[in-house]
Amino acid sequence: MKLVSAIIKPFKLDDVREAIAGVGIEGMTVTEVKGFGRQKGHTELYRGAEYQVDFLPKVKLEIATKAENLELLIESIVNASRTGKIGDGKIFVSDLEQAIRIRTGELDNEAL
Repeated sequence: MKLVSAIIKPFKLDDVREAIAGVGIEGMTVTEVKGFGRQKGHTELYRGAEYQVDFLPKVKLEIATKAENLELLIESIVNASRTGKIGDGKIFVSDLEQAIRIRTGELDNEAL
């Protein structure tokens, strides 16, 4: 099993949700986060005053999947979230040692 963590632009969330549902992924966790990478923030204007925004709003998706679905999941996220501009995001993949469905006690792939 794998745990996929993807950091994407907030306005791409619905596109990604539809894309992963289309490949059979049934669930994900979404968290609103802030951060920066190469963008290093930006300058905004508010009531005539300029100020620096160091952390940009992003959305973090966490998706547990079977190892055999990993490449299809990653491809779906990339295709749905890519704008071609800086700040499109990142995807991190890590091994998932165990998953347990609390309600039924199912383990691992059956719990996904």
